[in-house]
Amino acid sequence: MQKWTTTNIPDQSGKVAIITGANSGLGYETTLALAAKNAKVIMACRNPQKAQAAFDKIKAKVPNAKLVLMQLDLGSLASVRKFAEEVHAKYTSIDLLINNAGIMVPPYGKTEDGFETQFGVNHLGHFALTAQLLDLLFAAKNSRIVNVSSQAHTMGKINFDDLQSEKSYHKWAAYGQSKIANLYFTYELQRKLTAAGKSTLAVAAHPGYAATNLQGGSGLFTFLNGIMAQSAAMGALPSLYAATNPEVRGADYIGPHALGGWRGYPVKVKSNALSYDESIAVRLWDVSEKLTGIQSPI
Repeated sequence: MQKWTTTNIPDQSGKVAIITGANSGLGYETTLALAAKNAKVIMACRNPQKAQAAFDKIKAKVPNAKLVLMQLDLGSLASVRKFAEEVHAKYTSIDLLINNAGIMVPPYGKTEDGFETQFGVNHLGHFALTAQLLDLLFAAKNSRIVNVSSQAHTMGKINFDDLQSEKSYHKWAAYGQSKIANLYFTYELQRKLTAAGKSTLAVAAHPGYAATNLQGGSGLFTFLNGIMAQSAAMGALPSLYAATNPEVRGADYIGPHALGGWRGYPVKVKSNALSYDESIAVRLWDVSEKLTGIQSPI
């Protein structure tokens, strides 16, 4: 097979990309690669100090990098709204929105809006962000939205009777729910884009098993990282493929090619059968609009 790498990324001159969680791990590597290909990258990060450190690191590697730091806390609908307003004030179109930020298996907690943290940040925050930026994406020809999911979607299901895990919380089940939600969102968004006659594509990607700080410092992850994980740079390739490869189509899912999708170079893959259930996707979309209070323009 042909190994797709950052050298395959077409020149991105004139394009504006937004990457959530751009300061570390997959987000940092995605930002670095797109900046090196001349995209203007808006680094949407929660922590300004960490964002500045990543900004400086990328500038040292790519001196002519066009980077913009903007604060975004996906655990706050008010922050998402403020970010979207600031983007509208500065830009007339957006070419790429890469919904990369995420949290993984924390102790039970809630966002400031009362959502279970993983569902709130990984799904609802990105749902609200995307809905409020769609007009700018429509203003750019052939724009793309990339939602970063995970192999953990295979253990996920949407528990509509306890979406916020208030009756019982299992951190892996909640993580799986948030990651299959990313796929339902992608596939339903693409159906709506197609029905509306838009050139914007909604695509999903997953990094396989990449060594990032998302996993925290647990002993098991430290052990597995040493024997199984690929680098964050390799883990970012599926997102970059989804964002830039001319052969990508709406509702494609991109992941590593080897070891059952755990490592390797990016290719088109399939998510599990449950993730393609249209009735669940439609219901989740409706619930997401109600919970966020944001009506999608499509």
